[in-house]
Amino acid sequence: MFFIPQYILILLLTILVDYYAAIWIEQSGDKRKKKYLVLSIISTCLILFIFKYAVFFHSNAISLSHLFGFNYPQKTLHIILPIGLSFHTFQSLSYVIEVYKGRQRAERHFGIYALYVMFYPQLVSGPIERPQNLLLQLRQVKSFELSNLIGGMRLIMFGLFVKMAVADNLGYYVDQIYDNPDKYNTHSIATGLLFYSFQIYGDFFGYSTIALGCALCMGFTLMDNFKNPYFSKSITEFWQRWHISLSTWFRDYVYIPLGGNKISWKFWLLNILIVFALSGFWHGASWTFVLWGLLHGIVYISEKAISKFKTKVAISSLPWQRIQDAFRVMLTFMLVSILWILFRARNTEEVSAIIHALLSPTQNGSNIFIEWKVWILLIAFVLFDFMLLKNRFDRWCSGIHPVVRWSVYAVLIFSILALSSVNQFPFIYFQF
Repeated sequence: MFFIPQYILILLLTILVDYYAAIWIEQSGDKRKKKYLVLSIISTCLILFIFKYAVFFHSNAISLSHLFGFNYPQKTLHIILPIGLSFHTFQSLSYVIEVYKGRQRAERHFGIYALYVMFYPQLVSGPIERPQNLLLQLRQVKSFELSNLIGGMRLIMFGLFVKMAVADNLGYYVDQIYDNPDKYNTHSIATGLLFYSFQIYGDFFGYSTIALGCALCMGFTLMDNFKNPYFSKSITEFWQRWHISLSTWFRDYVYIPLGGNKISWKFWLLNILIVFALSGFWHGASWTFVLWGLLHGIVYISEKAISKFKTKVAISSLPWQRIQDAFRVMLTFMLVSILWILFRARNTEEVSAIIHALLSPTQNGSNIFIEWKVWILLIAFVLFDFMLLKNRFDRWCSGIHPVVRWSVYAVLIFSILALSSVNQFPFIYFQF
């Protein structure tokens, strides 16, 4: 994904189409406003399709034609994905759909609507905002508040720590393992899976935290995109805590329109698989992403089936309940970590190589050497995540003793300046 100045015209085209479509929808009767909605969806999604999925379908069409004996020449399409396209496409679509549903008034001020789509803290990687939250704030007169500046700077500092000190350090070892899976033994491969789970979480959570902090400094409140997802006790709960703005987008604009929970179980199964497959495909134009989404959907369905038919047993002992919850958290984390293989691998061959190395305890590979600081930073991140189960970092800081607070600041700043990885990694979600 790249920033190319000419692609600003693409963003401007999307803004213009959806700006006028929403106004026409609000002014029209039922039949005509549906046409304007379809026009908006098709035009906006067409831009996304051309830049993100055209190469995928082109290469698959050629492979399929060769399978049936047609010898079309191999022509490679070179299309560069504009930065942030998937995010601002979904944000723009949510606005038009909300106007169509009558839950949002069409914005007449073009500048305010354009700012809603291009609000820079979350333009590149979200969170995907709803008009009821961000548009409303853009219409309000903002004044400087010291508390917002302090809270925002806290979030930016914590986000930089998570990204630069934690995620980037882990990413160095993840790349080594995924680039040469045959070189390492099973223990090292398992360590690579553990590290990638926290790399992608730290990378995306770090960006989202920085985005929230930048917005808060200016007096704007964005939605929380993460709520400690690795403390989830099930895949169902995981998707209520991970990339919340995307999962709720698919829930409101795909799952519910397809029938939600009010249809037969056969169609419900199909709808769940459609939603999760689309979620995977949204992340990337590759079969590995689609399979990643489908497997999450299958586990989600399995959990619902088990919870429906299992015998309910009252748990009278609180310690036993906590042990059971801890086991479920670990099981969910292990499952999510294994499924991340499909997300990280570049192709199915790499997936096979990683899984083969993971399941071959007799493989004569070497142990990967990991610096002590990486384990310390990872443990510190997990402890922070645990302490922030009930409060976001900026609010948590407000509730602790000043000496402790400034000690935390010092540790974070030292980690950012002295312990950050020398290998700088771009934000993972920039490619989506």
